[in-house]
Amino acid sequence: MTTLAGGTDTLTRDALTVLQPGFTGTTAPDWLLRRLGEGLASVGLFGRNIASPGQLAALTAQLRAERDDVLVAIDEEGGDVTRLEVRNGSSFPGNHALGAVDDVELTHQVAHELGRRLASCGVNLNWAPSADVNSDPRNPVIGVRSFGADTELVARHTAAYVTGLQSAGVAACTKHFPGHGDTAVDSHHALPRIDVCAEVLAERELAPFRAAIAAGTRAVMSAHILVPALDPDRPATLSHRILTGLLRDDLGYDGLIVTDGMEMRAIAGPYGIERGSVLAIAAGADAICVGGGLADDATVLRLRDALVAAVRTGELPEERLAEAAARVRALARWTGAAGSPAESTHGTEIGLHAARRALTVTAAPGLGSPDTFEPLTEPPYVAALTPVANIAVGDETPWGVAAELIHLLPGTVTGSFSAGSGPENEAGESAGRAALQAAGPRRVVAVVRDEHRHPWMASALDALLAARPDTIVVEMGVPQAAPRGALHIATHGAARVCGRAAAEVITGVPGL
Repeated sequence: MTTLAGGTDTLTRDALTVLQPGFTGTTAPDWLLRRLGEGLASVGLFGRNIASPGQLAALTAQLRAERDDVLVAIDEEGGDVTRLEVRNGSSFPGNHALGAVDDVELTHQVAHELGRRLASCGVNLNWAPSADVNSDPRNPVIGVRSFGADTELVARHTAAYVTGLQSAGVAACTKHFPGHGDTAVDSHHALPRIDVCAEVLAERELAPFRAAIAAGTRAVMSAHILVPALDPDRPATLSHRILTGLLRDDLGYDGLIVTDGMEMRAIAGPYGIERGSVLAIAAGADAICVGGGLADDATVLRLRDALVAAVRTGELPEERLAEAAARVRALARWTGAAGSPAESTHGTEIGLHAARRALTVTAAPGLGSPDTFEPLTEPPYVAALTPVANIAVGDETPWGVAAELIHLLPGTVTGSFSAGSGPENEAGESAGRAALQAAGPRRVVAVVRDEHRHPWMASALDALLAARPDTIVVEMGVPQAAPRGALHIATHGAARVCGRAAAEVITGVPGL
């Protein structure tokens, strides 16, 4: 066994190289810097690690002082899923809003500007975009993270996003292969299953990934989903048939394959993260993402030692681990050669511009039209009908229109209402009555996310609209339910700029 400078043998170094761990805090802990010196080549950042652009730049500089070619990865989709702006909401609308506009040049521009901001802070790998076709409207984890339900639309915007992001020197990581859109289960909690034939998968799920590969995506993230038509026994992240047979051999992809977070219950539950990591590398993955919930030295050492032990027992070929580590280093070389990001050519307001274009504004039958809507001049009551937070989004990121309306109409009052307990229709009626009582004589602005997935939310709106037909409804999820309300605004996402664009329509005051 070859021993390298610093006393770390080649096998151990390769085992560290394929890990992408997270950590806690806004500065790098000593254990992380020590592991970088021993061979760790990637670090994953989350909202907990970021306080400001300046702090983030200092953090990434601290990491590079220990290892100048480190891959610094982040889950920055814009829209609902933001780490750069986790405390305030994103300056960029998410994929669904961009798909609603359906202007591939705009998608390229938004992705480039987002990539430029990441690069200026020292981030060089983005776990984005989502290339999932949101074909199941019940999907609890993708939704507005998808460009839409139309395969060709998703494919062209995935390609535009990849080229835009990488034109800023940040590697794209297209996810979640082979497609997480046709699921009604969140893989953070359990193992989703997609029961469609191989022909449907090839025509629907795989098309956006083929487009991403053709566009030169530098990384692809696997999905923790079971697809029996491709492999009846193992989820995609652990499937040699899917990662090597399909992605590598059939689709011709030769870049980095990254797993989704290994601590997610779909993998950690039945397999455990150590066993899961060994199986993932053996199946063809090159990098193990872990750290959304597990973020300490003990986890890194457990995974490192599991990989080393698997090689020594013959379960994991040493050549496969070496190949995976080589792909990690190759991506690091690409990011190093990409250079500094160019100055923005689209302006810092490209996100708000895109959010405005994404709005769909309608009115209920018999209540006039958007053209005859009289903007509010008096402070309203904003009733946020709040579902349980998507883990990928997190419950710390604010959403809605209240902050923007308070800015425009001081004195605006807001309240949050949820399903509570008991039958959903009763819970919804109770929430609606509570909102009406809290609103008093004020005009009501009801804000929802994915009304079609939450019967209690629909019941709450029923109660509100029966008593107050002049209620304005703002849908900030997938606008699957029929529009209703005196004015119905579909934002196609809950980013801060989406709320801002909606508030401009409600008040008639553009350009906050």
